[in-house]
Amino acid sequence: MKYVKISTINLKDPFFDSLKADYVEFETWFNKKSAAAESAFVTYDKNLIQGFLYLKIEDDEIADVIPPLPKAKRIKVGTFKINPHGTRLGERFIKKMFDYAIVNNVESIYVTAFSKHVGLIQLFQKYGFIIEAKKTTPNGTEEVLIKEMSLQRDNVTLDYPLIKNSDTSKYLLSIYPQYHSRLYPDSLLTSESYDIIKDVSHTNSIHKIYICYMNVSSLKTGDNIIIYRTSDGAGPAHYRSVATSVCVVEELKSKKDFLDINDYLKYCKDYSIFDENELKGFYNQNKKYFYVIKMTYNAAFSKRTTRGNLIEKIGLDPNEYWGFMKLTDDQFKEILKLGEISESIIVD
Repeated sequence: MKYVKISTINLKDPFFDSLKADYVEFETWFNKKSAAAESAFVTYDKNLIQGFLYLKIEDDEIADVIPPLPKAKRIKVGTFKINPHGTRLGERFIKKMFDYAIVNNVESIYVTAFSKHVGLIQLFQKYGFIIEAKKTTPNGTEEVLIKEMSLQRDNVTLDYPLIKNSDTSKYLLSIYPQYHSRLYPDSLLTSESYDIIKDVSHTNSIHKIYICYMNVSSLKTGDNIIIYRTSDGAGPAHYRSVATSVCVVEELKSKKDFLDINDYLKYCKDYSIFDENELKGFYNQNKKYFYVIKMTYNAAFSKRTTRGNLIEKIGLDPNEYWGFMKLTDDQFKEILKLGEISESIIVD
C-alpha cells in the first residue's frame, strides 16, 4: 500500500471503470483532486490498481443526507474500492481508515455505498459501522454508514480498534523476527523494508493467528497482548528486542477444540503466516501444550520499546520467561505510553 499524489495515478486504469459507471461526476472529481495535489492510498499488482482509498477530514454538519448529521470532526471516506481476490485486502484498507482516524483524533468515520454492494457494506458492518442515514443524488440512493470511534458494544471486532483497560488481563507475547514482519506489517522496525510485505491474507488482515507450544491457557476473549519481537541477533537483546504492537484476544483454542486436522487447517489458513504443510507439522508435533490464539491487530507502536527500557523503566523482571508474561495494569499502561499509543483508543 502506498500513499501517493492522485495526479500520479492513471485514471484510464480499468480499475476505475465501475466508479465511472456509478458516479457520473467521478472523472471531474478525480481531476479536481489531482489538480489540488491531494493524495490517496493505493495498491498495485503488476502495475494495475487493486485498491484505492481517499480520505477527507470534515468538521461541518452533513446536510446532504437524511437525517442530517450534526457538526462533528469526522473522516469522510470519499472514494473506496478494492478488487477482491481472496487476500483480505479490504481489511487492510479498513485498518488504514482507523489508523488515519486515530492519528487525526476524529469522532467518527462515515462512508456511502449503494445497497447493491452487499459485500462491501457487510465488511464495514463487521467492524462497527452502522447504517444511520441515506444520501440521494442523480446517481441514485446510497446507504450512509457511520463508525463512532468511542462506541463500545463489548465485542472485540465491533469495538475495533478500541483497547479496553478495565476487567481485562494483560500479557507480553514473544514472536521471532522472521515471523513478526510478515504478520504485523505496520510494526516494522526502521531497519526493515516494506518490500517484504506481500499482498497475502495474513499480512492484510486485521485478524492474526498465533500458534504456540507455551501454556497460554489463562488467555480469554478481550484480554490485551503486547507483541514483543525478539532479537534478530544483530546486537544485544537489551537493545534489539522490542515491544512493537498491541493486540486483543478474540479466541483461544487448544488441540482438543478442533474436530480434526482439517478443522484446524480451515480455522488457521486465512490468518496464519504458515502454509498448509507447516500448519500440519505443528499440529502433528507431540507437545505438552498446543494453542492457537486468534487476535485483532489494534495498533502499532509509534516508538518501539526496547527490552532495556521494559526492564529499566517498566520494571519487568529480566529473569522471568518472556515468551508469555503476565503484566500488571500499570505495566501495561506504561508500555502503551512508551510506545506512544494514542490515548483515544484506550477505554476503561
